[in-house]
Amino acid sequence: MKIGFITNALVEQARRSFENQFQTLEEVADWGAAHGFTDLECGPMLPLDRNSYEKVLSDGRISISTLIYCRNYLSTDKEEARTHLAELKKRIEFASALGIPKVVTSTGINKSIEEGIYDRDPSVKDRGNMIRRIPVRSLDQVVDVLGPMVELAEKNNVKLCFENCPLMGNIAISPVMWTQIFDRLGSDMAGLAYDPSHLVWEMIDPYAPVSEFKDRIFHVHAKDAAIDREQLARTGILTDFSWWSYRIPGRGELDWKKLIGLLKENGYDGTISLEHEDAAYEGSLDAVENGLIEGKAYLENLIL
Repeated sequence: MKIGFITNALVEQARRSFENQFQTLEEVADWGAAHGFTDLECGPMLPLDRNSYEKVLSDGRISISTLIYCRNYLSTDKEEARTHLAELKKRIEFASALGIPKVVTSTGINKSIEEGIYDRDPSVKDRGNMIRRIPVRSLDQVVDVLGPMVELAEKNNVKLCFENCPLMGNIAISPVMWTQIFDRLGSDMAGLAYDPSHLVWEMIDPYAPVSEFKDRIFHVHAKDAAIDREQLARTGILTDFSWWSYRIPGRGELDWKKLIGLLKENGYDGTISLEHEDAAYEGSLDAVENGLIEGKAYLENLIL
């Protein structure tokens, strides 16, 4: 397995800190290679500059296995939705042209459905109407909108990997939904960017899906999640999200030895890509760098 990281963490913190660093892909790649990373997952905060990508790829010190672009393709702002789809299309074609095998994305979710007929329809008995978006109601639209993107991915020999984060406009958030999405899309090029941290706070088993979806796990995000049991006892799961937080691997609920063991048993030999969202390692560029370096060191001991 390779250990990589999503580029956004460094780029975003550099901009927030007004640091004149990590403005280009070359700078991020240099840092990654110097600290022993073997792979990059390139986010949208870096421009899709072909010369930069070709330079990094030809240099050979670090690989680029993935582009990531997660947006709500079912936004009720039609122009926004069209723009997002155009950007996804651009990344699929860009990845293909440069031999980058994967694009990570989300599905979108139609939030207006919940504000429409379902709230007034007495035949709908799901009490969840009042407190959450119900993902299956967007399934038909997801298939209609992303079906052509999957066909484009097939044409370009690029794997489309759905991240399972519920916070970005996404219905690919649980094993139940993954099964329905993959059945409806009907393509071997549609799979998962498996992020177990989301499953922790969704109260979903983060280990069993590794075997169940072994043929669909194309990419893995390394992020942990911690649960504050005392706070949870006061808020419950609905008041707010103050009872859980994202952490770097090894500082949350997940048993990474078990998880990586299961990935190996089920034939996964791709990238474990650190997605840095740990507030304890934010606030400065040094802190973010340390978070990535510590996360890598923790994973290396389990992968070797």
